[in-house]
This record gives sequence, C-alpha cells and structure tokens, in this order.
Amino acid sequence: MVRVFGVLEVPLWLWGAFAATVVVSLAVDLMSHRTAHVIRFKEAAAWSGLWVSLALIFGATVFLVLGTTAGTEYMTAWLLEKSLSVDNLFVFAVIFAYFKVPRAYQHRVLFFGVIGALVFRGIFLSLGVAVVSRFTAVLFAFAGVLFYSTYKLLKDEQESFDPGKSFAVRMLRKVIPVRDEYAGAKFFVKEAGKRMATPLLAVVAAIEAADLIFAVDSVPAVLAVSDDAFIVYTSNAFAILGLRALYFMLAGLLDRFHYLNKGLAIILAFIGVKLILQASHKMISPDIPEIPSPVSLAVIVLVLAGSVVLSITRPAPTDAEEQTDEQKNASEATGQPSSPPGADAREPPTGPPGRDTESGPHPDQQEVRPLPVPPVRAYRKKMFKVQRKPKTYVCPACKKSVPAAVHRHKSLGVFVPVWGPGACQNRDCPDFRLGPSRKHSRSR
Repeated sequence: MVRVFGVLEVPLWLWGAFAATVVVSLAVDLMSHRTAHVIRFKEAAAWSGLWVSLALIFGATVFLVLGTTAGTEYMTAWLLEKSLSVDNLFVFAVIFAYFKVPRAYQHRVLFFGVIGALVFRGIFLSLGVAVVSRFTAVLFAFAGVLFYSTYKLLKDEQESFDPGKSFAVRMLRKVIPVRDEYAGAKFFVKEAGKRMATPLLAVVAAIEAADLIFAVDSVPAVLAVSDDAFIVYTSNAFAILGLRALYFMLAGLLDRFHYLNKGLAIILAFIGVKLILQASHKMISPDIPEIPSPVSLAVIVLVLAGSVVLSITRPAPTDAEEQTDEQKNASEATGQPSSPPGADAREPPTGPPGRDTESGPHPDQQEVRPLPVPPVRAYRKKMFKVQRKPKTYVCPACKKSVPAAVHRHKSLGVFVPVWGPGACQNRDCPDFRLGPSRKHSRSR
C-alpha cells in the first residue's frame, strides 16, 4: 500500500496499472497517427469513445478496489474536469487560427501538448494536495478563485488570449530562433548549419501556456471533490487524454452550445460553495454539513445535460435576427418605425413607366399591389390541388381591368406574376406589351 498526500492507501499494482494504461494508449495513439492526415469526425468519435471507455473501466476498478466513496469521487472529478476542459477547446481553435496550423499537423501538436499537460497537472495537483492537507484555510482562497471565474463566465468577461504574446512563446523565441514557415511535421530544422525551431514548436508552447491558465480553475475545483492525490490525478489524466479527440469531434459544433458557459458557471459556483462548507466543517465546527460526493456528481450531470438540451432546443439567434432586434430597440428609443434589414432607403418610383415621377403620380392612377407569391410550405400543403390563376388588375395607363400576366413556377407549382404595373396586355393601351421577350408599342 502507498499513501501519497491523502487518506487512501492505494495498492502499488493499481498505480502500475494506471501508468501502463496511459503509456500503452499514448503509444498506440502515436503509432496510429504516425502519418500526418486530417482527422475526420468518424475517426475522432471512435477515439473519443475509446478514451471514455478507458476512463469508465478504470473508474469501475476504483469502485471495486478502493470502495464506493473513492469511486464516486473519481467519477465526479473526471466529469468535472471533462466539462471544464471545453474552454480549452475554444483556445485550441484560437491558437490554430492564429498560427495558421495545417489541419494535418494539429493532432501532432495536441499530442505533445497533452504530454506536457500531464506533467504540469501532476506537479500542480501534488502541490495543491500537499498545501490543502497542511493549511485548510487555503480552501477559502480556492473558493474565491472559483467565484471570480463564475462572475467572468456569467458576464462574458473572458480574458483574451493572444498566443503570440504568451509567456511561453516569448521565452521560446529568446532561447531559440523560430522560422516563419512550417517544415512538415518537424519541430526543428537546420538552416545554414544552424538549428532553428519551426512554428509548430511555438504552437506547442502556446498550448502549454493556455493549459497553465486553465489550471487555475480546474485544480481548485477538483480539490473540492477529493483531497487524495491518486483520485485527483488519475481523473485529470483520463480527462486530458480524451481532450484531443473531443476537439476534432466538436470543433465545428462549439458555437451551437451557447448555454454551456452558463452551465459551467453554475458548476463552478456550486463547487465554490462546496469548498466553503468543507473548510468550515474542518476549521469552525463539525456540525456544519458537507456536500456528499454523490450529490456533487448528480448536480454536475444535471447541469451539463440541461445546458446541452437548452442549447439544442433554444438555438442562438442569427446575425440577421440580432440586427433586427437592434434596429427595433433603436426605433423604440427614437420613436421612429424601423425598416426591415436590407431595405433600400430610397422610395421606388410610383408612376407608370415613361412618366416623370418627380412631378408626382398621375391623379387618376390607382394603387396596384403586387400579386402574392405563396411560400414553399403552402405549396407543399396544397401539392395535389389545382392552383387557380390570379385575378385581374387595373392598368394604370388605360384604366381597364386586364388579366394578370402570369406563368406557372416550375419548382413551386403556383402562378407567379412575370410583369408588374405598366405591362398591359390591352392592345389599345399605350403601354401595350406582350411579354419581356416580345414588346410591341402602338404609335399614336
């Protein structure tokens, strides 16, 4: 049995099984992607399912070996870290767009980025567990960090991340020169006998810097679930291992889950309250209740599921709808009616063709309304019904009721006007026209 900063005595073979699982899975992943290629959705979904299966199998092993409490803490910490890692996916997309990384090399970058994240998370979590075990008051500081993160998520005040100005990238450029062009999947090249780094190495450095930033939120959150190093590190490791496949699977769908940030804010606030109760229970009074791990797991699952369901059932408004709402709000503030988006500010001429519209419309001219065009949905409902021709309209030139010039639309199956006012079919009318291809005018 081995005890490392915690209350659990973990068998050595369980530590060995965890290490062997991580090493073998990373080796298989590296061999499967030794040839650079674009990761498609099906491949990413298969790998994501594999990583989730490994995490669940290891969680079942923890349940059997270490007990129900340890197993519940592991599942809660793994699911919590999995949900918080969604923010990393947005940053990955920003970094790849900033450095213009070819899609074929993105998996290689994330592979080495994940290895670095495993090392740094191990260091941070070990230090965090050691500090919490000796200084319980630090839990209040961790709760403050989580509440501040909650405020930023609710107010959409996320700090902008500039990959080119990150500390890791700036230090890399000071240590070794970085060339401007990629050299395939290589991290280093030799030019004129001098070793230089490719932009691919700078991308790895930027990803490591981003992971350090997000560790500020994830480490206090996972320490609220468990104070045992084995539980917090193994759950974080399996969540990080599946991060690459999750990115390639959800890269094009991230914008659709617009309620996910609100859900993460609720989860962080809940974990902050859990930290305060936990610290108060240890420092102030044992009578102060703590939130059990099964309750934490249920809250995280329900909030995540609710965020996804709301994002699907209530999609985000499009740019056109947002522009319409802004125009409506502006018109209500000024007291002027709003015009539909895309409408021309100039009024179209109202007079018949050939007549001077600046002097105003003809006094005897009647208003001619365009014939309505039924929408596609209305056509589908009346697919097997015969469409009647539209009624006649009054020509503004000869003041006679003439039949409307129409034709049957090929795709809609309804009658649509092909000529507007002034395209009269009365041969005695000065604006007599047979159609757009055969125009005849009677001279007087």
